[in-house]
Amino acid sequence: MSQPTRSATQGHGVPAGAKPPETTVAVRNELQAIISRQQESATEYSPATGIMWERIGSALGGGKLTRPQLVMLGFEAFGGTDTRNAVLLGCAFELLHGSLLMHDDMIDRDFVRRGKPTLSALYRDEALAMGRNMRDAEHAGHSAAVIAGDLLLSTAIRLSVTAASSCASAEAIIDSFQRCIHHAGAGELEDLLYSLNDSPAKVQEVLRMEELKTAGYSFQVPLETGALLAGASLEQAAAIGGIGSQLGVAYQLIDDVLGTFGDPGVTGKSIESDLREGKSTILTALASTTPAFSANLQLFREQRVDIDTVRQSLEHTGAESLARQLADELCNSATQAALGMRLPPRATESIEGFASLILRRGA
Repeated sequence: MSQPTRSATQGHGVPAGAKPPETTVAVRNELQAIISRQQESATEYSPATGIMWERIGSALGGGKLTRPQLVMLGFEAFGGTDTRNAVLLGCAFELLHGSLLMHDDMIDRDFVRRGKPTLSALYRDEALAMGRNMRDAEHAGHSAAVIAGDLLLSTAIRLSVTAASSCASAEAIIDSFQRCIHHAGAGELEDLLYSLNDSPAKVQEVLRMEELKTAGYSFQVPLETGALLAGASLEQAAAIGGIGSQLGVAYQLIDDVLGTFGDPGVTGKSIESDLREGKSTILTALASTTPAFSANLQLFREQRVDIDTVRQSLEHTGAESLARQLADELCNSATQAALGMRLPPRATESIEGFASLILRRGA
């Protein structure tokens, strides 16, 4: 099977270890300024909310800024030059990402992300220190995550409108941003409902869920709206967005693999949580046709076997290899589509770089 070009990049065609591009620095600086303004404003009417914004800033710090990089990739691929609004739009996607992570941690009842306590954990621990029992403390932590996520979501939407306001395709950009929020919510809901079923979701159901939940807001729409901001036609924006959708699903497939077979010291998350929560992932979908795995999964849900038995059973099905093969096929399709669009060489190389990073990622 053919492989995407294996360029050693760290996103947007930047060699690993190289100095980040000026636009990435600009996005990080703008994000810090946005958080600082929100913190200062909130402190005037609610000191507690000011503290929450400070904690939000800490939680968002150190991200890879993948979504802003993709906005800039789409923008530059269609000749965009004035990067100010592209930076703002990239920040909007990063704030949206932060919002969805806050809510996702609450839904999954996670108190650790990337090896560090989540915002939920900070408020839980404060409640414990005030003498609350664990149940009430965890409720307080999750409640704080809902509030923080809502604050970020509101700020992200307003920022997307500001970024698009002077663009001829403003309505299309705002509609796309709104749509990806709705799709992410739909994907999260399907994820929840699948976890309540006795049997895992089927492969096509998982792929669709991951397209909605992750690929849209993380890859497809950043590329699409970046292109629109630069003056691309709706057809051109949809085409490069389609490339992003394939990359985004591939990214989530690898994420599913790492969620069960990754190194927790690298990923910063448990390799047991997906199975414990009854999540339908590409691994469980592929393995569900194997009687031994299905039987062990049911026994685990009945608390008759331990988690290691289920993981070993899953490993024996070969689902990991099949999932990686699917991701590889999606990345190859994306890079071929980029070549077919006759994008500028730098844009094509950047898409190849993202594909390579997705397939090689360990966290």
